[in-house]
Amino acid sequence: MTRPDTAAAAIAPLLPRRRLLLGAACAASGAMAGAGAAPAPSAAPYQWQSVPFGAGGFVTGFLFHPRQRGLLYLRTDIGGAYRFDDAAQAWVPLLDHLSKADADLMGVLSLAIDVNEPDRLYAACGLYLDERVRRGALLSSSNRGASWQVHELGFHLGGNSPGRGSGERLQVDPHDGRVLWLGSSRDGLFKSTDRGASFRPAGFAPRHVSCVLLDPASGAPGNACGTLYVGSHDQPGLYVSHDFGQSFERVAATPRQAPQQAAFGPDGTLVVSFALGESAVACNPSHARTGSVWKRDAHGRWSDITPERPGTGRQGFGYAGLDVGPQGRLVVSTIERHGAGDEIFLSDDGGAHWTALGPHSRHDAAGYPWLQDYMRTERNLGHWTSAVRIDPFDRERALYGTGYGVWLTRRLGAAAHGGPVPWVFTVANLEETATLEIRSPAAGARLLAAVGDVAGGAWADPARPLGQGFFTPTKETNRAIDFAELAPAIIARTGDGPARGHWSDDGGQRWQPFATPPIAGRGHTGRIAVSARGTAFVFAQRGAAVCTHDRGATWMACRGWPDGGHDVLPPVADRAADGVFYVHDRDGGRVLISHDGGRRFEPLLTDLPRLRRDDDGQLMSTPGIEGALWLALDDRLLHRPGPGQAPRTIAAVEQAWMLALGRGAAGAAYPHSLYLWGRVHQDGGAVEGLFRSDDGGERFVRINDDRHRYGRLLSMAGDAREHGVLYIAPHGRGVLAGRPAAPR
Repeated sequence: MTRPDTAAAAIAPLLPRRRLLLGAACAASGAMAGAGAAPAPSAAPYQWQSVPFGAGGFVTGFLFHPRQRGLLYLRTDIGGAYRFDDAAQAWVPLLDHLSKADADLMGVLSLAIDVNEPDRLYAACGLYLDERVRRGALLSSSNRGASWQVHELGFHLGGNSPGRGSGERLQVDPHDGRVLWLGSSRDGLFKSTDRGASFRPAGFAPRHVSCVLLDPASGAPGNACGTLYVGSHDQPGLYVSHDFGQSFERVAATPRQAPQQAAFGPDGTLVVSFALGESAVACNPSHARTGSVWKRDAHGRWSDITPERPGTGRQGFGYAGLDVGPQGRLVVSTIERHGAGDEIFLSDDGGAHWTALGPHSRHDAAGYPWLQDYMRTERNLGHWTSAVRIDPFDRERALYGTGYGVWLTRRLGAAAHGGPVPWVFTVANLEETATLEIRSPAAGARLLAAVGDVAGGAWADPARPLGQGFFTPTKETNRAIDFAELAPAIIARTGDGPARGHWSDDGGQRWQPFATPPIAGRGHTGRIAVSARGTAFVFAQRGAAVCTHDRGATWMACRGWPDGGHDVLPPVADRAADGVFYVHDRDGGRVLISHDGGRRFEPLLTDLPRLRRDDDGQLMSTPGIEGALWLALDDRLLHRPGPGQAPRTIAAVEQAWMLALGRGAAGAAYPHSLYLWGRVHQDGGAVEGLFRSDDGGERFVRINDDRHRYGRLLSMAGDAREHGVLYIAPHGRGVLAGRPAAPR
């Protein structure tokens, strides 16, 4: 039996840890005491650019400024907000500055503009409704999102919760820009009279607000709107207040369904889309079963103008996206029309007659081979079409969002005359995939990515679009990927499909599903590690792990594997010795090792600090040096130089959340560059950021700045072929590449 290396003597006493709740949770704020004197980190200027994949996530809403031509925003459920650069025909991300503690603000529940001040923009942000996570905040900008002020709300917002495609829930009074109305996900309606700096509850009894709309005809400059409409999920229906929000009554002429979106036409008509789902509190995009579209004319009379009646059961659906454009042009979209696929309907006569756009639509996905494959099974216009907007200055220009990106046309009205409606996938610089794991091999593909919902891919050049390197099946979540360090053409990835994963022996050009699923059943798969020469794979799910020595034809249980409880304990392959694997037993305070390709694990390092479920931690093996390990333990970083050597604490690091190794600097004594996401000592305190060390952790330079923090990172990989290049995978922002800025 291998003799364990005792790590206790090399580890300083435990410090308080900052809390990070993964998945549906977030980091709470808190300062850490310094762990000892260390050289102060300097700053190295870096350039950060998205690795082009092409959207890949749910676009939940668009917002045109009605008085400023060309000013357009969009919101996403997990990837922040964007402004459209019309000259470049590309999207500009607006929330990349968010820190780890504020990562949940990447979920944008609603956007609002001030019609009288085009530079003012507001975002109601928060990801989840779990009480353990960060509460929501109102972000306000006076320069179109270039910088923000954060106003804490004290309640949660569900930017990535059921109902997120409804809205808008946030509105600025068109006659008094100091007045804002905000409908929350479950805490009712709120009003601000100080441009969002503070909010107070309004007199609205339902708690789950689906949309808010102010009637501009009910006010005048200097006199706020007296009439507002509010939709509810939990007491389904449309409600109206005629006394500045003091009291509300349900609009009895409309159905007891949840209003999804509402818009006023140029003649004062009001149009509202409705849906009702399985859940009593949300139905967009959560299993809508019925819905309708209603209009109130200029005389106050309501009428049902539903384009197509939902069926029952599986044939049921709701209505969601809605807009009224110039000259009263009206569009409305279905939501969750599973049988035939979602549809968008067009009317130029106030809803008396409708034209379905699907039969007339032609979609151009040129430049995005993954999408061309993905759409082979998409019915009609796509899915989750909760966002549809017409340019207020051009009734022929319109956009709609899906669960995977944005389509734009400049010939919307052609369908009414029997002509084709051309849609272009308009997602330049819009990257919203949830990229779960990335790797950078020393040969073959430069970058490998396992991605939620849309599989992922292998980039030959991360500066260029993915091309034909996309993984199939494209409609599958891939959760992990790894390659053989000494035979990098051998790659394995896990997926949520029946095979539970795939392997390749030609660098990802061709893939084979595992002949036998590693662990039976469906649902979320786990993590995978490939031995240094590719002779063994170890696959881990919650509480269990198995190994294979015939690339998935047969599997056997890993004896001695620790119980991770609710967590998946990721296996780690030694990057120099074939058949050697490690696992960090977080709860037991140990690192275990297997010398026989994963068949049996036994203790290697003991007496390590035990990590709680929400603590950060990562075990990493060093390429080219057998037994050399790096271990991030949330509040410290440990380095084991090789077999038989006790881990040492890296003094400069106060908190270590994530690690990566890349090609080392020319002439450096240590063969690799170490990348750290965490906190490093500086001038008696600690600085949060991304850091690089070229000397094995003695000195660090910060390689990002406060404008490029990207919230929460899910994975990192140092480029194995080019010194200084780091790839990061933030939650909901695809993959970004950072490289040293060219000297001026």
